[in-house]
Amino acid sequence: MKYILRTLLVVGLLVFVTKSFAQHKTYNITNGIGVFGALTQFDIETDNFITKQDNGFLFGASATVDIPHRWYNMSYGMQLSENYINIEGRATSSGQGQELIKYKLFAAQLALLGHIKLIGSHLTIDAGPMIQYNGKLELENDDQKDYFITNYDNLKAEDISSISQFNFNGLIGASIGYGFFRLKAQYIYGFTNMLKKLEDQNLDTTGGDDRFKGNQSMLVFGAMISF
Repeated sequence: MKYILRTLLVVGLLVFVTKSFAQHKTYNITNGIGVFGALTQFDIETDNFITKQDNGFLFGASATVDIPHRWYNMSYGMQLSENYINIEGRATSSGQGQELIKYKLFAAQLALLGHIKLIGSHLTIDAGPMIQYNGKLELENDDQKDYFITNYDNLKAEDISSISQFNFNGLIGASIGYGFFRLKAQYIYGFTNMLKKLEDQNLDTTGGDDRFKGNQSMLVFGAMISF
């Protein structure tokens, strides 16, 4: 399923880049402002850790340019999210019992999207690039900071918090609605290596891979009200 979503994302971005700015005629356009809220499911796709996605939330605002007599609209906006992810670990270095260690991640995202009209502006396919700034991975339970990460002998839960904070993402999704109200579903994939920064911190990677690689994966389900 995630492979299909990523394929659609690449296709959507190609359409966005090659088509959205191909013509330069002047039209009467309608501008709008929208505010939205959503639930998220966040994960990091990586071979270094065993992860399990968790739920979070998101809110933001966007400005929409409605272009009559064209097959697309445009929008740009910002959204803030609080996301959660679980990474498997153990209480002691030699322990066999595995537990989930819960982390929190705050992120701010700027997006420029094209909206392909399927049924006028009532049903659209949305795609475009996104720039993200996120904080560090924050432990939800400080009592787990000395837990050991699965796949490593001595790597601790607190050691992997300083991930890369600037990332480039792509978005593919769909919107449906009428008038001022719309429902939205989105898939956001991180093209940059979110764990790359861990390689610069002289971590004890005994028993595991010292090359870190992980890509963000986020599902968003929400609603938007326009003015």
